[in-house]
Amino acid sequence: MTSRILILDYGSQYTQLIARRVREARVYSEIHPSSRTLTWIREWNPSGIILSGGPNSVYAENAPGAERELLDLAPVLGICYGMQLIAQLEGAEVRRGGKREYGRAEVTVTERNGLFSGFGGGERFAAWMSHGDHIESPPPGYVTTASSGGNPVTAFRHESRPIFGVQFHPEVAHTPRGGEIIANFLFGACKADASWTAGAFIQTEVEKVVAAVGDANVICGLSGGVDSAVAAALVHRAVGDRLTCIFVDTGLLRLHEREQVERTFGEHMGMRLVTIDAADQFLDALAGVEDPETKRTSIGHTFIDVFENAVSAAGSDAKFLVQGTLYPDVIESSSPAGGPSVTIKTHHNVGGLRPGMTFTLIEPLRELFKDEVRNVGRELGLPEEIVGRHPFPGPGLAIRILSDVSRSKLDVLRAADAIYLEEIRSAGLYDSIWQAFAVLLPVRSVGVMGDERTYENVLGLRAVNSTDGMTADWFPFPHEVLARISNRIINEVGGVNRVVYDISSKPPSTIEWE
Repeated sequence: MTSRILILDYGSQYTQLIARRVREARVYSEIHPSSRTLTWIREWNPSGIILSGGPNSVYAENAPGAERELLDLAPVLGICYGMQLIAQLEGAEVRRGGKREYGRAEVTVTERNGLFSGFGGGERFAAWMSHGDHIESPPPGYVTTASSGGNPVTAFRHESRPIFGVQFHPEVAHTPRGGEIIANFLFGACKADASWTAGAFIQTEVEKVVAAVGDANVICGLSGGVDSAVAAALVHRAVGDRLTCIFVDTGLLRLHEREQVERTFGEHMGMRLVTIDAADQFLDALAGVEDPETKRTSIGHTFIDVFENAVSAAGSDAKFLVQGTLYPDVIESSSPAGGPSVTIKTHHNVGGLRPGMTFTLIEPLRELFKDEVRNVGRELGLPEEIVGRHPFPGPGLAIRILSDVSRSKLDVLRAADAIYLEEIRSAGLYDSIWQAFAVLLPVRSVGVMGDERTYENVLGLRAVNSTDGMTADWFPFPHEVLARISNRIINEVGGVNRVVYDISSKPPSTIEWE
């Protein structure tokens, strides 16, 4: 890569979104912990450095920091906490603000060059804020380039050195012109080349897989979803027939999921596919389990047991296991790249894997978001039937039953979910929605059917739009579509007498309920 951007992680849940924005501009980037030394950074030789946001106050004891010399190694952009860190290093005061800014805010451009090239002087634009501290005034040698109602120093730059800071988050979708701001830093300050593409990513990852695997055999945990399908296709390009895809019927799948996967992968994609019926094994592991984290861990452990038994039964010597892990899974499960961000929930394929398993993991998509994975899948030649599917979690319907999991509950949820998706497709809305699914709530309500009292289950419906899974807005269904869905579910699915629709965004909610 002729250009590459180093992103230092100070603990923001949005850190990987910075990398995503950089990649959208076709510039290579990597995320590393903020503890990287100056010597390491010099050797890495970045074209530019971005300091992420984070949950700490720069003046707090043991807050992650940086050496002042960092600002001389390459052009620097500080975002939120990163901006405040630059200010502190350069001699300005950062203190707790009288008014906390969180959510959408209106920012006014006071200087239209640099980060704001292409903006009008005095132009106002929407930006996403998430901070309680603020900078009293720019450090010596810096000028203010944008302000907001709650913060007069919303952006600044150094008078002569390529150092910039913004208090808002240009990396999130809620800052509509954030991509322009980051692009201005990349191509204006860093003089970066736009050379990173899906094709370049595939070539790099294929080379990594070949180097790691050698002439060994490989298995892939195939769920039928977008992520595992793209991971399988990429690794298949690297190792060919030495890849065996294992599809596990966990008993937690959607209606007709098994038949669809066997047809698509076995008949149309030319990959070796083995189907294992392990429903009893998974349901036994989940018996009586209500806690979401315990569910995910139990499912992760059981998956490894199933894969190890499958390899042993087939007489295979496979030592590598391919997973379609994505970066949102990693961010929510653990701190990325050793940074200080907090765990939101453990994904079964990240923090839920069984200790002591015999496989070495291959996760070629671990640093990508869903939309990037779809682009890679198209570049690999996968059919749109697979690439355009709504996301489906590895733990399946188990985390859409907000109580203990049983066959009877699965039957109710599976039938309701099938009606929901059928009606979405019938209304021509499937491709306009990023993800839609039903949730069986641990609640019963009183109803009346045929002049008789009922006391049955409540079902929740969720549909969101997103680009990366890190932020999402609920989908505004036409009322008549929701009415038709509700009517069909209540009339056709025994045990449900009430349907509700979830209108929560992410954040503060997550997309899945568990």
